[in-house]
Amino acid sequence: MSELTPKQRLFVAEYLKDLNATQAAIRAGYSERTANEQGARLLAKVSVRQAVDIALAQRVDDVKIDAAWVLKRLADEATADIADLYDERGELLPVQDWPLIWRQGLVQGIDVEELFEGKGKDRVKIGTVRKIRLDNRVKRLELIGKHIGVNAFQEQVKVTGLDELADRLARASKRNG
Repeated sequence: MSELTPKQRLFVAEYLKDLNATQAAIRAGYSERTANEQGARLLAKVSVRQAVDIALAQRVDDVKIDAAWVLKRLADEATADIADLYDERGELLPVQDWPLIWRQGLVQGIDVEELFEGKGKDRVKIGTVRKIRLDNRVKRLELIGKHIGVNAFQEQVKVTGLDELADRLARASKRNG
């Protein structure tokens, strides 16, 4: 990044925070009014783009997370067997005995309710009900489907305003032509 100006280096650092060129330009000190254009212009500049690419590659190397890691993680989570959370009697295992994949986000919470019988001093605990709240595994399948190109999961994008843009370009061409 040595051939970059200090402001361009700051833009690169800010861009890495959220990959939003407009916001990065604003945070780097460019005008809010022109930040959208400035961000696009900066990313189109070869030296800035190279600096961003190098920094992103370094970040991937530092955290050891890339597209293959994400896909494997999603696959592991999508295929995790809930039976692994129970013992042979059907009792919920203590959390520390769960497979790691379940402890890392597949379970959103556990609701525990103790059941009692009787009143006052005669009250006796007769059981415990534990309900596991699971994370959205369907979302994981959708993300996997998007990654491998399952058409059912592709977003549909509707583009509007092209007719008006074509008219404006035609008028501009006539003025310049």
